[in-house]
Amino acid sequence: MKKSLREKTTADSITVKTEVVCPNDANPMGILQGGRLVEWMDIAAAVCAQTHSGKICVTASINQVDFNQPAKTGDIITITATITRAFNTSMEIFVQAFARKVLDEKKYQISEAYFTFVALDADGKVAPVMTLKPVSTIEKKRYADADKRRVAHKIK
Repeated sequence: MKKSLREKTTADSITVKTEVVCPNDANPMGILQGGRLVEWMDIAAAVCAQTHSGKICVTASINQVDFNQPAKTGDIITITATITRAFNTSMEIFVQAFARKVLDEKKYQISEAYFTFVALDADGKVAPVMTLKPVSTIEKKRYADADKRRVAHKIK
């Protein structure tokens, strides 16, 4: 089945970013600083949004960032950014961050958040984006929930 030129799937733009927690990324206790992690998550989300839209995208909002567990100096961080929904000119991106020790293959989730990005044209004005076609059950659920989050955000 051929995809529409104005429609993409989640798999078309999934983005994975990997970092190592260096001493300048951590506080004096050797724990990864939350701001550094959010910066890395924002970059992964931006690449995901730009890959989906084919346009430069800017962060419009970050929904509640949860820090579940700490990561420490030397840990390997893997960040996955997945588009959940494309609206007219904006996209919601779900970002998860995981950590693991160098000598341990077991990774654990350290953070997650929803980012909203807006696409821009060459003049820096908001621009339309391609629609998203959710395929899997989880993609369909996140797609439906994205509209609920958007409405709840507008009510605040």
